[in-house]
Amino acid sequence: MRVFLFVLMLSMYLTGCKDDNVEPKPEPEPEPGDFYFGADLSYANQILDHNGIYKDEGQTRSPFKIFKDHGTNLVRLRLWHNPIWTKEVYDPDGTQMYNDFADVEKSITLSKEQGLKVLLDFHYSDTWADPNSQDVPAAWTQITSLSVLKDSVYNYTFKTLKRLKDKNLMPEFVQLGNETNCGMLYTNAPAGFPKCDVCGDVWTSMGEILKQAIQAVRAVDAQTKIILHVADPKNVQWWFDNITQKGGVTDFDIVGFSYYPLWHTTVSIDQISNQVSLFHTRYAKDVMILETAYPWTTAFDDSYNNSLGGSAPISGYPYSVDGQKNLMKKLVQEVRDGDGMGVIYWEPDWVTSDMRDLWNTGSSWENCTFFDFDGNTLSSIDYTEE
Repeated sequence: MRVFLFVLMLSMYLTGCKDDNVEPKPEPEPEPGDFYFGADLSYANQILDHNGIYKDEGQTRSPFKIFKDHGTNLVRLRLWHNPIWTKEVYDPDGTQMYNDFADVEKSITLSKEQGLKVLLDFHYSDTWADPNSQDVPAAWTQITSLSVLKDSVYNYTFKTLKRLKDKNLMPEFVQLGNETNCGMLYTNAPAGFPKCDVCGDVWTSMGEILKQAIQAVRAVDAQTKIILHVADPKNVQWWFDNITQKGGVTDFDIVGFSYYPLWHTTVSIDQISNQVSLFHTRYAKDVMILETAYPWTTAFDDSYNNSLGGSAPISGYPYSVDGQKNLMKKLVQEVRDGDGMGVIYWEPDWVTSDMRDLWNTGSSWENCTFFDFDGNTLSSIDYTEE
């Protein structure tokens, strides 16, 4: 009996100790069928403000609703620091900026009203950030100390996200830098500005900058998924090997890359699944294509030269609505086969309008959208269907 009582009491004691030290259950992993069909709708508000029109089933509708109705479940939005040029390009000057905080806040609101998740893309520039341009924001050009630059990146990132969270508009995903192949904050940098050019092997400084941005995101909401982004899958292994090893950046969630099959020809579309699988395994991170597009026609709807469609189409995928749809379905399947988590189409809403950018009026992308030249949805918008 004494042995029995001892065993019983010991069992109760151990059970109590176990309960006191129960670790919180981890967040459930996405179901195997979960996949993000994304659309970058950063231009939508500006197009609508300048006589652009979107129609579905013959009815004029919000582009955010149209994309939700056709299978999109994630909206990507770019954020520029102080893009005053977006109103100065008009004559007379416009009344508001675009891709600034107010514009992004509006788009996030419209996205969440449709039940769409949001990816916020920090460019850390007043204008386009891409492999050839990573201009320093005008407000930061007097900085000469890396520590001050780190504080500026942290505070800007933190304050932006805190304002959104306080309004129940926190994005589910945050992208830190856009197509940062050679780094951030290095083109047109004044003398004395801290160097962050990784093509010049300045990985340590780039790493310090990214770690500050990451800490800012985590401080606002630890559940938000953090993405790093380069252009062209051929650059992914070189860049992520160096940023993790030389830059010491490991606290991120998703390897992101742009893949425009007409431009990024080193990796064919048939090789994407192998590449995605490699990145997923090598870095133990999720993988997502953050930008892609393909023309449905070579025709023009305005006098703005089109960016894509001037070269031969990819074999098997003619420049047609079906060609565009089939290529996107193929790309999605490749990413799925590689255990990737999503594909985002870049500016499928950039129809022609009276909108102006730095170069012209209208659109250089109207032949790559999911709308015909009258603003009606094309059947290719349904590439999300199984």
